[in-house]
Amino acid sequence: MAQDLVIEQLDELGLSYELIDCDPDLADTAAFCEAYGYSPEDSANAIVVVGKSEPLVFAMCLVLADSRLDVNKVVRKKLGARKASFASADQTIELTGMQIGGVTPFGTTTTLPLWIDSRVMDREKLIIGGGSRDRKLLVPPATLADHPTAEVVEGLAKI
Repeated sequence: MAQDLVIEQLDELGLSYELIDCDPDLADTAAFCEAYGYSPEDSANAIVVVGKSEPLVFAMCLVLADSRLDVNKVVRKKLGARKASFASADQTIELTGMQIGGVTPFGTTTTLPLWIDSRVMDREKLIIGGGSRDRKLLVPPATLADHPTAEVVEGLAKI
């Protein structure tokens, strides 16, 4: 299961994390933050994006929950595609092994570039997906920066 791969990768890399259990019905960021008392400014969403080129190109972006991913300019340009969009739920599951609401950069079933909005790095700790809808990870930004495919990108998201 993807959730086991998440913990395996974090442990293999020796990265800091804390598991936070949650009700799967409250896994979406806004509901989770409200129910469990976390601020959206301290929550980051992992979003799979696709460049509409042949062949299709994919990446994972990590942005704070209080911002919007700049898909039409920054992401499209980084993908090297004329058009870009959010990957579908099915594409996300196929590429990560995870459902939306539980997606995390760690333990994915395929290797994707990880682009992290620079504002993420300014937080003390962040809540991110935990590999399934019934848990989250509480991590310092250094854990994200130490992901094997991580690149911090200035202006990846807009406030």
